[in-house]
Amino acid sequence: MVGLSLGEQHFIQGGIAQDLRCDGRKRLAYRPISVETGVIPQANGSARVRMGATDVIASVKAELGKPSLLQPNKGKVSIYIDCSSTAEPAFEGRGGDELSAELSTALQRCLLGGKSGAGAGIDLSSLVVIDGKICWDLYIDGLVVFSDGNLLDALGAAIKAALSNTGIPRVHVAAGASSDEKPEIDVSDEEFLQFDTSAVPVIITLTKVGKHYIVDATSEEESQMSSAVSISVNRQRCICGITKRGGAGLDPSIILDMISVAQHVSEQLINKLDSEIASAEAGDDDES
Repeated sequence: MVGLSLGEQHFIQGGIAQDLRCDGRKRLAYRPISVETGVIPQANGSARVRMGATDVIASVKAELGKPSLLQPNKGKVSIYIDCSSTAEPAFEGRGGDELSAELSTALQRCLLGGKSGAGAGIDLSSLVVIDGKICWDLYIDGLVVFSDGNLLDALGAAIKAALSNTGIPRVHVAAGASSDEKPEIDVSDEEFLQFDTSAVPVIITLTKVGKHYIVDATSEEESQMSSAVSISVNRQRCICGITKRGGAGLDPSIILDMISVAQHVSEQLINKLDSEIASAEAGDDDES
């Protein structure tokens, strides 16, 4: 938890009220964003994203599995976040475990839609090899290396970048197998399918401080918040998920305004992130 004097608290709140934050940003401006891809060679895809001082890593591991009985035509995705105890003193012990669970749940909501899969930013049907028999299971792991606020948005960006970097081996199914038999498959070591991330949304967290809300809040700014709403938005400005934290209630009209602001802000974040991912991938290609 960030310990601030009363004067520091008033300084932060007053700056936000006047649309001039401590680091010189306006309320709806992001800190510098950088992306590295392919940072974990053993994974199918990985990325490291820095938003200001906040530093996170995401990796994707693909394994063959069996679709669930309820969704035989879809693959499965699980998201797990680990908050390193060195990233923030508050992460030591139980505090880190609780935040890890909270972030994992929020990312599932924002990226995977409802239980039916409706609104999902990740197309689960693209992970099926044979309906009802074989699918790809994606295990997405995130690590908070250093925390200076806005973890959910940074992790969402890292997951999008890691998925862009993910290659799933092409699977060849032997012809002629009857529907009762376990089909013979051959997993290629040389041919890979790139994951389509065009529909994967970004997460925009609007943090309410006083009467105003800001994007990409630092830890100090988050310590002054009454509530925060995280909205995942794709390139078509469709809302893929929404989650709230903080005890203060919000009037429905404010929520609607926050959604409108998130849709507006999402365009600049998606463009910036896509540009950084493309540069990182081009750099990886040059090195290989």
